[in-house]
Amino acid sequence: MATKNRKEYRRERIKHRVRRIVSGTAERPRLSVFRSNDQIYVQLVDDVAGVTLASASSTLENIKSQKITKTEKAKLVGAEISARALEKGISEVVFDRNGYLYHGRVKSLADAAREGGLKF
Repeated sequence: MATKNRKEYRRERIKHRVRRIVSGTAERPRLSVFRSNDQIYVQLVDDVAGVTLASASSTLENIKSQKITKTEKAKLVGAEISARALEKGISEVVFDRNGYLYHGRVKSLADAAREGGLKF
């Protein structure tokens, strides 16, 4: 099996294992992270109603225009999602790293969201 396929398969297995346990509600939504090669996206999801309550990504104009590293962009996205969540009255979330290792961009996003006022 090719290396990429093994990595994708491993991440999918972790993702499904975690999603059996982690679920978001309106009071405590799931903070879901998706990481591509260039960008990072985050959503607050209410799994009971099946709706996205808020989202942010590194494709936002104020983040995209800056010439900074991907890790620094992840910090800005974490700060942005925490600001949007607090606007909607959401202060507690459950963190869904989506099968990615809690390292690098995912960790910097989570730390910035915590500094912004989210509890998880």
